[in-house]
Amino acid sequence: MADPRGFLKFTRGQAQRRPVELRLKDWREVYNPIASDFVTQQASRCMDCGIPFCHQGCPLGNLIPEWNDLVYREEFDRAIDRLHATNNFPEFTGRLCPAPCETACVLGINSDPVSIELVEKSIAEHAFEHGLIQPIDPVAETGRRVAVVGSGPSGLAAAQQLRRAGHSVDVYERSDKPGGLLRYGIPEFKMEKWVLERRLTQLRAEGITFICNTEIGIDMTLSELRGRYDAVVLCIGAGVPREIEVEGRELSGIYQAMEFLPLANRVALKELPFHPMSAKDKAVVIVGGGDTGADCLGTVHRQGARSVVQLEIMPEPPRERPASNPWPTWPTLYRISSAHEEGGDRMFSLSTKRFIGSDGKVQALEVVEVEMKMTDSGLRFEEIPGSQRRIEADLVLIATGFLGPEKTVQNGSPLPTDPRSNIQTDRDWMVEEGLFAAGDCRRGQSLIVWAIAEGRSVAKAVDRYLMGESFLPAPIQTDTRALAL
Repeated sequence: MADPRGFLKFTRGQAQRRPVELRLKDWREVYNPIASDFVTQQASRCMDCGIPFCHQGCPLGNLIPEWNDLVYREEFDRAIDRLHATNNFPEFTGRLCPAPCETACVLGINSDPVSIELVEKSIAEHAFEHGLIQPIDPVAETGRRVAVVGSGPSGLAAAQQLRRAGHSVDVYERSDKPGGLLRYGIPEFKMEKWVLERRLTQLRAEGITFICNTEIGIDMTLSELRGRYDAVVLCIGAGVPREIEVEGRELSGIYQAMEFLPLANRVALKELPFHPMSAKDKAVVIVGGGDTGADCLGTVHRQGARSVVQLEIMPEPPRERPASNPWPTWPTLYRISSAHEEGGDRMFSLSTKRFIGSDGKVQALEVVEVEMKMTDSGLRFEEIPGSQRRIEADLVLIATGFLGPEKTVQNGSPLPTDPRSNIQTDRDWMVEEGLFAAGDCRRGQSLIVWAIAEGRSVAKAVDRYLMGESFLPAPIQTDTRALAL
């Protein structure tokens, strides 16, 4: 274990963000570099807790106490090996995961938990900086060919694991470059794209082929694809946005977040000269208080919005963990992201009644205050009489979540779905003979750490399907639904 008295000597520390007035002038990541002695100090806070609940909090089952101890001892070469044993891409999760492991940390029962995500990111960055991350060749080639559709985190994890098992792997991506939401959904200020390119270089060196500008269901049918490969894995995400079906939705100036964010990323990367929906000098309203809404918030700040309001239909969360939400469960708390630090107003318990405009352009939202109530039939939001008001808006971004995978890939090949419109698989991750699915398209909109876990698990299932057995490592428990079967 790390220093047995570390949690008594040191308080929890986090990476420092660059000053707001500086970071709003560019698209670089918001965090300053982290000193190595600070990282070892934070790793020393990891307790000898007997039962490491952080393992259960992490969908990947990351061996957190082990690599905390190795970092404390400054054995970074061994630390990256233990981290890679369960996580293909710790540099992604160290930046983008909300860290459910930290809310399950035993130290968090009556103190501040260990800064697990900070240590994880630091291990990955140290490893890349010192050349500890190199391509890994399979022990032997199997002669089997696998296609992975989608190059987001689940697709990349599945592809890397399958390639290391000795299979030939082609990854199909409809965009011009691989990465999925990691490239065009995640803003630069959260993860600069050189971080993605660095890992893609490793995957290509390992023998994975990326076939871009190819949309399955349009450029090639799913049936044609399946005819060319021994197995096909669908990792196509959950791209169908939840709509706001109210009066005035047809007005111009109202966009889904995933119409807006990819173009913003392309402008930041200098792939486009300007953003056709730019927030510059506009009054912006973001409908939705989650991570995607925060991504929109940070983006419009950098574009020079005149004002920004972020609306959330749910009530304002508590600042401290309530008794009804005990450790080690994930707590619903009032959280302040880097984008919230940068400005804008957050409003809770508001529902959009209609969009108001003139000459076909949006000018305002009419909203009403609501009260959340739990009934026998589920959650309901009741309007508070007389609470209607208007909020000025030249640009409205809808970030209210996603409803399942797009149907394009199923063109001519309808696939079974569950009650939430996700692609349905059996216990072995199989949709139909030789066809598998993983990630958000199978489990619904979720976290990057779940996507990687699903990618590793489906890779093991595909390897077993092709070879009769598999020695690929995979999370022990990545599908709680299967436990009830």
